[in-house]
Amino acid sequence: MKIIEWEQLPLEMQTEEVRKYYDIFKKKKVSLFFKRVFDFVMSVIALIVLLPVYLILAIAIKIDSPGPVFYRQERVTQYGKRFRIHKFRTMVQNADKGSQVTVNNDNRITRVGKLIRDCRLDEIAQLIDVIQGTVTLVGVRPESPKFVDAYTDEMMATLLLPAGITSLASIYYKDEAKLLDGVEDTDKVYIEKILPGKMYYNLKGIEQFSFWSDMKVMFMTVFAVLGKEYKGDYEEVVQGKKELEV
Repeated sequence: MKIIEWEQLPLEMQTEEVRKYYDIFKKKKVSLFFKRVFDFVMSVIALIVLLPVYLILAIAIKIDSPGPVFYRQERVTQYGKRFRIHKFRTMVQNADKGSQVTVNNDNRITRVGKLIRDCRLDEIAQLIDVIQGTVTLVGVRPESPKFVDAYTDEMMATLLLPAGITSLASIYYKDEAKLLDGVEDTDKVYIEKILPGKMYYNLKGIEQFSFWSDMKVMFMTVFAVLGKEYKGDYEEVVQGKKELEV
């Protein structure tokens, strides 16, 4: 996993706000190398082990509702590159023609899809993306282009590395859909209220990046899926009870 030269970055990323994060990564070439090796090896092993699960999910999805097995929405990854993500489909076909944010009890979610989401199994299809190199195991969750367009200059720093399957933001906002219950304009509220909080943790993760910090996030993710609740400090920062550390 390499960091390209500063002059080769997209012009919208060549800003003072991004530079400080870029300099952090330039000093951690060894950690980035091991990160890519670990991603590839672990994803290949996991994919082989989970093949029976993939088969069961594929059959269940096809029986439950018409449409493809995988959901392939366009997302944004490293350096603003667009790709089509692999996720097991949990919603009715063409559901993304409406809001691209999912709320709790969303009527677009299928019966099998609800079970898959509850068990967080829709995400395991992204192992394919990790092997291809468009996604990493630990990194900023890939957003759709419309939300990336709303990024501030500092948020653009999250595009220095490939998008990820899990992150600190994913852990602290694992019940994100509940925060949007009853909201009329979900996309607007997501951009104005939720995205800043998620980006606080994403940028914090970049600042503290190391191979071992990735391992910590992976273990936290496992515990979070098993039911452990993690409380972040973003609200305290917003309320002025804690100084911003990023």
